[in-house]
Amino acid sequence: MTPRADEVRIFLANRLFTSFFGLSVEEWIKLLWKHGFAVDAPYLPRAALMTLTSAVTSLIGAYENRKYGPRVADVEVRRPLFVLGHWRSGTTHLHNLLAQDEQFAYPNMWQVLNPHTFLSTERYSAIMKLAAPKTRLMDNVTFAPEVPHEDEFATCTTLCSPCVGWIFPRWAGYYDRYLTFRAVPEDEVERWKAALMLLYKKLTWKFGRPLILKSPAHTGRIALLLEMFPDARFVHIHRDPFAVFRSARRSIQVMERATCLQNPRPPDEIDAWIIRRYRALYDAFFEERDLIPEGQLHEMRFEDLERAPVACLRELYERLGIPGFEVFQPSLENYVSANSGYRKNEYRELPASLRKEISKAWRRSFDEWNYPCG
Repeated sequence: MTPRADEVRIFLANRLFTSFFGLSVEEWIKLLWKHGFAVDAPYLPRAALMTLTSAVTSLIGAYENRKYGPRVADVEVRRPLFVLGHWRSGTTHLHNLLAQDEQFAYPNMWQVLNPHTFLSTERYSAIMKLAAPKTRLMDNVTFAPEVPHEDEFATCTTLCSPCVGWIFPRWAGYYDRYLTFRAVPEDEVERWKAALMLLYKKLTWKFGRPLILKSPAHTGRIALLLEMFPDARFVHIHRDPFAVFRSARRSIQVMERATCLQNPRPPDEIDAWIIRRYRALYDAFFEERDLIPEGQLHEMRFEDLERAPVACLRELYERLGIPGFEVFQPSLENYVSANSGYRKNEYRELPASLRKEISKAWRRSFDEWNYPCG
């Protein structure tokens, strides 16, 4: 049974709180205006709270810009390591493992949800622990302000992210253009790049170390990332596509409930959307993968990482020329041991007709990584 306190936190997360409190007033009003203020009645309290927090964010953000802006402006971002892979492919697990290496830094949950203010407000991040569930709503992964998290959330302030589609589900297809930024106006591309670079500069100024960065949407943006960071390293993790679909289906339903301002989409609509989104992401990945210079990309199977994490990371470090694995190994082994009891969600088998549709749409992924598609 879920403890009563966690039941309350889950209820609040599904009806009041959201992951998008980091918007400024200007960004928040711009988002509402873009969608004609079309907030469904059950989510008016959430919208009201977002209005309040956006005002606070604007005030603190102005202070942060004055205090830290000049210090951050000339910071040089050191050679990053990007973790690529579709949602529910094991990117979080890999990110958490890599985050145990103290020669690197990573954006945590508080920082990506508060990109305008985290240098000033992170000391108060314990507030999140009081209000939020102990684990993520879609699985049993720890949910806390200090855990590694996706830098994509920080770019939602530009309104140029597929994650914004979770707020307005009826527009989710529109926001998928930002998976790859193909056929997107140049000013939107530049606004997104500027927000991403500012986040990385802030993190580099704070930690003084190279960054490990994980956002599934980056899987379709290799050319953009190389334009910004020509020497970047990449690790791509893939998983049985059927398992990805089953897990993504639940994840999307949970995330929409936890962030939306409109009634969530029906399951059959979500199924079709997952199939389209995966295909769009990997069409871009396969087209751009060869742009990565020799020695800067490593690919791995989630199933191998799950079975032998230490050996998989040793190979990753060797292939990408990352030094210091022997120093990192004890911390890695301690983390693996501490999380050995983790239990994954269990899902029902997919209907034969849906499996056939997925295997046809995602055939290249099945063939590329030798997963059975029957």
